[in-house]
Amino acid sequence: MLRIDVVTIFPALFEAFLGESMVGIAGGAGALEVGVHDLRGFTSDRHRTVDDAPYGGGPGMVMKPEPLVAAIEALAGPKGEGRRGRVILLSPQGERLDQVHVEQMALASHLVLVCGRYEGVDQRVIDLAVDEEISIGDYVLSGGEVPAMVMIEAVARLLPGVLGNPASAGSDSFGHGLLEGPQYTRPAVFRGLAVPDVLLSGNHAAVDRWRDGQAHEITRRRRPDLLRRKEKKEEAQ
Repeated sequence: MLRIDVVTIFPALFEAFLGESMVGIAGGAGALEVGVHDLRGFTSDRHRTVDDAPYGGGPGMVMKPEPLVAAIEALAGPKGEGRRGRVILLSPQGERLDQVHVEQMALASHLVLVCGRYEGVDQRVIDLAVDEEISIGDYVLSGGEVPAMVMIEAVARLLPGVLGNPASAGSDSFGHGLLEGPQYTRPAVFRGLAVPDVLLSGNHAAVDRWRDGQAHEITRRRRPDLLRRKEKKEEAQ
């Protein structure tokens, strides 16, 4: 079972999310346990302060080190301990999340996801308590809560017993290094547009070849970087 602890100042954002879809299935199957922790519960002043003005001036506020380090160490243990949970800060400065990251995280036993807010977190939190910084893309959000949900959703569907058909994970976009090709279901013709004949043929080998060709073509057009990466990996093997 994978245990994920989330540190946030908006714990209510996770309430509906954790009970629905694949995340809810993973929890019900005993494959995933998620704990959501209010950062303000780790403060020591009567105002439950989690942020302060940045040294050197500038706009916005910075998340204070004391409550964040206290929360992380309470959940994961001090940095450097042998069986410590892996601590990930959701941050615009982080390495971009991809399927390789997700697959590695799905093999872990304990993750702690730290949701940043405001102008960021005090650098000493990163130096003292964080193992890795991850971003979900090159755009601006108000905080790390939505990225944390993205990560939990991506990991949950890879856990044993969660997907009804485990082969689905491998055929999804990025699951085999390529984007997924087009999909069709009933009716066979809709508003004059017909399902490709090969999908109705019953020839599974031909269907597989068609799907592979479509995946390569859509990846070539939309994400040629993925195709180049896949080709380099195959050449190196």
